[in-house]
Amino acid sequence: MKLQFMGAAQEVTGSKHLITTKKGLKILLDCGMYQGKGLETDAMNRDLGFDPKEIDYLILSHAHIDHSGLIPYIYKLGFNGTVLCTPATRDLCAIMLADAGRIQESDTTTFNKKRQNQGLPPVEPIYTMQDAQACMNCFISVPYHRPFNIEGEVTVEFFDTGHILGSSCVYLEVKEGRKTIKIGFTGDIGRYNKRILKDPEPFPQVDYLLMESTYGDRLHTSLDNAEQELLMAVLDTCTKKRGKLIIPSFAIGRAQEIIYALNRLHNDGLLPDIDVFVDSPLSVSATNIMRLHTECFNDEIVEYMKIDPDPFGFDRLQYVQSVEASKALNVRNKTCIIISASGMMEAGRVKHHIANNIENPRTTILCVGYCEPKTLGAKIMRGDKTVSIFGRPYEVRCDLRRIDSLSGHADYHEMMQYIGCQNKKKLKKIFLVHGEEETQSHFMQTLLDEGYKDVNIPALRDVIEL
Repeated sequence: MKLQFMGAAQEVTGSKHLITTKKGLKILLDCGMYQGKGLETDAMNRDLGFDPKEIDYLILSHAHIDHSGLIPYIYKLGFNGTVLCTPATRDLCAIMLADAGRIQESDTTTFNKKRQNQGLPPVEPIYTMQDAQACMNCFISVPYHRPFNIEGEVTVEFFDTGHILGSSCVYLEVKEGRKTIKIGFTGDIGRYNKRILKDPEPFPQVDYLLMESTYGDRLHTSLDNAEQELLMAVLDTCTKKRGKLIIPSFAIGRAQEIIYALNRLHNDGLLPDIDVFVDSPLSVSATNIMRLHTECFNDEIVEYMKIDPDPFGFDRLQYVQSVEASKALNVRNKTCIIISASGMMEAGRVKHHIANNIENPRTTILCVGYCEPKTLGAKIMRGDKTVSIFGRPYEVRCDLRRIDSLSGHADYHEMMQYIGCQNKKKLKKIFLVHGEEETQSHFMQTLLDEGYKDVNIPALRDVIEL
């Protein structure tokens, strides 16, 4: 059996790992987009390194675009296999992939106008919204803890990682004659003791483990401080400065955590009497899906919902859908909180809000997640004095704040806690994926120091015989 690393190898995005069994069955673990790589991104996404027509099964760990975002593209190129994922992941993909297709079409239209002015031929989008909608016919939902047999050769089972709604560790048993090889793929590992989702759960013993390593050299501050830090940002910006608090947030997971935190502060009488806007149609749809999948919720929020049946809504909270209502926020002079996608500030409505407010000292941009080094978010948060937005330079005069504890990714202590369910003597190899190389090197040493024997950092397109 062969394992080939087709993406997220010494990179944080573009998750794709190809398993080819001895009988020739081809199984792709994730099919994610590269994000935040500047001009390189489009070429990297188009260069798959495999023929989509040959893929029999795609097993999806979760719905984030850097794990799922190229499914419409391989469908467009001839993939006609089956996508296996949890029910919540399937529901989220239905809205997220369509949104990604819309963005592809919009960005390509803008790009082609520039090419036309330069006398260059137009380019095609990687895929369209129609491609994204059509590929959903390939999806089959498999609940957690229910083994699914693939052609009598492979058994798949999902275990909750608590990263986002429906996120999973993929556990595979592959039969080769009388031998059974056990493989684990963590996808993205969530944090422990979160406000909404369950903790990452143990998974069965494996021989080989593909493990994410995004924060392999970092420790988060305590989640217990997150609400207090959020409240301090609100009071400083909205009460003291009477300005706008802009919170760039990923539409899935992070946005709902912030909304829930604000809901709790409101119910406790701590939130000032100000308007809160969720300006992201995708966040609105994702929040509605979240309301449907309470099986993913932990005991704390289930108890809270006995008092407040809707933890994602309160009287000063408004969900913004229309473009007109979003534009109105840019010229609004009253203090408010705006939660908007994307989290890396690279695209979406939040980019317009930042452009209109970044030069105002009364504004605060509150970063609540990871930003790829080349993204607008990274440039702003590392202290660049001037940044380019929509091709125009802007001076960064606003205040900047960060809450690391709201990250959806485990830090390296939590990752060590997560892998603790594995017997070190039975675990033959660990492959670190989904991380920057320097970060991975740090985490590899941490694993070795803790007694894990064989830890590898594969490069793109590396092939391993299992």
